[in-house]
Amino acid sequence: MPALALVSAVFVVGFEQLVQWKYGPVGILGLLLLTVGSKAKSQAISSAGALLLAVLLAGPVL
Repeated sequence: MPALALVSAVFVVGFEQLVQWKYGPVGILGLLLLTVGSKAKSQAISSAGALLLAVLLAGPVL
């Protein structure tokens, strides 16, 4: 299982870097809220993070 944990950690770090590069600090904040809300089982925090990411993603379309 340690190899799976390493692959997972590399994926998460790579994804965070991609979000930060493309969407800046606001994207990292949305991802952080989504992750923390999910781990804390708080629907309000998870929803706030998901909404923030959705607005960032849909911004250029609108």
